[in-house]
Amino acid sequence: MSATTTAPRVPAPEFIESAGFRQFTIGEYHEMIRTGILMDGDPYELLEGWMVKKMSRGTSHDAIIQALFKRLLRLAPNGWDVRGQCAVTIAPDDSEPEPDFALVRGDENTFRDRHPEPADIGLVVEVSASSLRVDRVGKGRIYARAGIPVYWVVNVPEKLVEVYTQPTGTGDDAAYAHRQDYAPGSAVPVTLDGAQVGTVSVSDIFG
Repeated sequence: MSATTTAPRVPAPEFIESAGFRQFTIGEYHEMIRTGILMDGDPYELLEGWMVKKMSRGTSHDAIIQALFKRLLRLAPNGWDVRGQCAVTIAPDDSEPEPDFALVRGDENTFRDRHPEPADIGLVVEVSASSLRVDRVGKGRIYARAGIPVYWVVNVPEKLVEVYTQPTGTGDDAAYAHRQDYAPGSAVPVTLDGAQVGTVSVSDIFG
């Protein structure tokens, strides 16, 4: 009688609450886009192998996006570009989030044939109104695992900017070792390659 083996159970991350899903690789995800199973602009992103529907955006979220975009674009030094709500590819072959902003090395022509990868990225930003747990824990683990040095969660309900640094750990244990919160009346340092290139006023972000 032949022995049977059971594949180890992969627990669904925080953004999956139901059973019965299968995980996908980045290659499979791209193939679904290429063949039209998923259309460009469909509200999904690949997080740890799971296709996760992105949250709807309210007026306050969009106003914050616009305020941040203008300020980050002014601060980006030569050799860096600001990408808004565009995909980044995270190894090991299971995550392609679409952060609200990523400051990346290069210019508008650098990523015509691929998405930015961790080595290209100096800062990622998620504006979080109804998805704080996903952004703090789930995406925080993904970005920390990739070694992205600085991660901002713009906490809309509490009007804070949570800045995460010092990525550490691997796999499910990956996390940021340090968090500092910035409230209205303070300014958030924008740091690339360990050097501060400017600041963004929290009051300007939230209006």
